Amino acid sequence: MDGVATRELVLRQRAAWLPRSEVLVPALVCGAALLTIAVGLTAKQLGVHWGAPGQPLTVFYRPELSTWAIPGLALVGAALALAPTLLRARIGVVALGTALFAMTLATRVGLNVVRGGPAALSDVFVVRPAGEGRTEYLPGLAYFGHGVGSFLERFPDIVAVAPTHVAGHPPGLVVTLHLLGIETAAGLAALTIVVGALATPVLYLLGRSLFGEVEGRVAALLFVFVPTSMLYGATSADALYATLALAAAAALLGRRWGTQVLGAGLLALASFFSYALLAAGAWAAIVRWCRQGLRGAVRIGLLCAAALVALYLALYLVAGFDLFAAVSATEDRYREGIAHVRPYLFYFFGSPAAYLLMLGPVAWFAARSLARREATAVALAAVIAVSMVAGFTKAETERIWLFLVPFACLAAARAISVKRVPLLLAALTAQAVVFEILLFTKW
Repeated sequence: MDGVATRELVLRQRAAWLPRSEVLVPALVCGAALLTIAVGLTAKQLGVHWGAPGQPLTVFYRPELSTWAIPGLALVGAALALAPTLLRARIGVVALGTALFAMTLATRVGLNVVRGGPAALSDVFVVRPAGEGRTEYLPGLAYFGHGVGSFLERFPDIVAVAPTHVAGHPPGLVVTLHLLGIETAAGLAALTIVVGALATPVLYLLGRSLFGEVEGRVAALLFVFVPTSMLYGATSADALYATLALAAAAALLGRRWGTQVLGAGLLALASFFSYALLAAGAWAAIVRWCRQGLRGAVRIGLLCAAALVALYLALYLVAGFDLFAAVSATEDRYREGIAHVRPYLFYFFGSPAAYLLMLGPVAWFAARSLARREATAVALAAVIAVSMVAGFTKAETERIWLFLVPFACLAAARAISVKRVPLLLAALTAQAVVFEILLFTKW
C-alpha cells in the first residue's frame, strides 16, 4: 500500500469517530472571525471608524479589470489544472521543488496583472507624491550618503523621519537593496517575487521532513493557492520575509545539530529584516516541544539566543548599530502613527480575523488540526495568541502575517483528505480571484 492510500485509510478511520471538537473548534474559530469582520464593517457603516478602510481589513471596494485579465486568469487556471498532477507525480525532490516554484510564480504574477497589467507588479513600489511607494523601502536609500556603516549607526535617528516601512522594520532590506544596487521599483518587485516564491519549495521540504511526502506536497500546493499568497505574494516585501522565516524554521527543525545551528543563524538574519520573524523561531521551538519534549525546545531557544547576541553584537562593534535604540525608536514611531487610532480591543480580535479570512478554507482545516492538538497547529495558535495580546499588529495582518501562512498550510495538510485537495484548491483560487477583481489593496 502506497503512502497516499495508507494516509487515506487513517483519515477515514478518524472520520468514523470524528470527535465533536474537530467540528466545534473550527466552527468557533471561523465563526468568531466572521463575526468580528461583520462588527467592524457594520461599525464603519454607522460612522464609527477604527483606522482601516474595511476594518479590520485594509481593502477598498473598487471593482476593476484590465485586458490582461484574460492571459492572467488563463495562467492561474493552467496552474490549477496542473496541481492535482503534482500530488501523485512520481518525480524527484528537485524536479518537484522546481515545479512548485514555477507554479508559485505563475499564480502570483497571473493574478496580480488582472487589474492593472504588468505595471501593477511594481506600482506599489513606485515613489510618487500620492502613492504607497513613498512609504515603502526605496526612499530609504537616500540615507546612504556616507555608506552602510554610517547608515546603521544613525538608524535609530533615521527612524524618526524615515518612510513608514523603513521605520517599522530593521534595516535589513534597505541595506540589501543598497548592496545589490537595486534602485528602481521594477528591481525591488523582481527581488520580492523571486525570493518570495522560493518559500513554496522550502515548505514542501519542511512538510516532507516532518510528516512525509504526501503532506509536504499538500502543504505546498495549499500555499500556492491560498488567497494571502496569491494576492500579496508578488506585491509586498512580506513575501520575501516569509521565505526567510520559513527557511529558518525548517532548519531549526532539522535532525542534525549543524542544521539547527544554521537555522539559528538564519533566524538571526531574518530578524534583521523584520522583528516579527522571531515568531518563526518560537513556532519551531513549540513544535519541537510538542513532538520531542521540553529539552529539544530549550536547545532551540538557546541556539537562537546565541545567534541573535552574536549577530547584533557584531553589528554594534563593527558598525555601531544599536538594536535597543532602534527598537525603541520604532516603537515610538508606531505608537505615534495610525496605531493610536486603532483600538486595542477591536484589533485583539480583528487582527487574527483578517488573517483567517484571507486563509480561506485553509483556516477551517488548520483549526481542525488544532482540535487534534497537532504540533504545528498548536504552535501557530500559540504564536497568534501572543501577537494578539502584545497588540503590536493592529490591522493589515492579511499582509503582515504572510510569514505565518505556510505554518497554517502545514497544519491544514494534516487534516484534509488528498481526494479533497483539488476541490479545496479550486475554492481558494475562486476566493482569490473574486477578491482581486472586487477589492483594491495598497499591496
